[in-house]
Amino acid sequence: MAKRQPQPQPPFRKSTIREYFESIVIAVVLALFIRTFVVQAFKIPSGSMENNLLIGDHLLVNKFVTAATSSALERMLLPFGEIRRGDILVFKHPDEPERDLIKRVIGLPGETLEMRAKQIYINGQKLDEPYVHFLSPPSESTGASQPDLRERYGPVTLPPGQYFMMGDNRDNSEDSRYWGYLPRENVKGKALLIYWSYDENAATLTRWDRTFRVVR
Repeated sequence: MAKRQPQPQPPFRKSTIREYFESIVIAVVLALFIRTFVVQAFKIPSGSMENNLLIGDHLLVNKFVTAATSSALERMLLPFGEIRRGDILVFKHPDEPERDLIKRVIGLPGETLEMRAKQIYINGQKLDEPYVHFLSPPSESTGASQPDLRERYGPVTLPPGQYFMMGDNRDNSEDSRYWGYLPRENVKGKALLIYWSYDENAATLTRWDRTFRVVR
């Protein structure tokens, strides 16, 4: 009598529910990784960066480039770039870490900075700032005598690892003139682009001309 041949086992197949579950888990892990290390959304809350950034602009912040790392492994896997003058950074307020601010880098560690008649001087040289907006124009006559921090500041020399941050809307910005220097470890990332802009007072609401505009 011939022996009965064993039947081949059917190939293992995951259930549909398990496949969905694994896909969701992977998506969540990737989203958390991107949110933690790569990009973060940020909404402009005030007019301190006008006219370059407006209230209602929604930004993507590149954390991969400038976010500080806390370990050698993070520095190896997620190298951050050098902070340069003119970069627009999102950072934790030095005195209120729960608050996020966005300002432009004006002074770098080791530099001597002074403001005279609303004009910035770095190491004695006047800084060209085409992005700046003034509510009232600079005036040498008022700048020489005004104690107002909107007119005069310094000179000061920035310590190592400290940055001088200022808003583009120079007469309407709470920045390093008022709360001091920005420590490197407070930096959260560099503003990358506007992915959406919303004006609640406009007829169309969405500012389509600002969508996907690179932040400079």
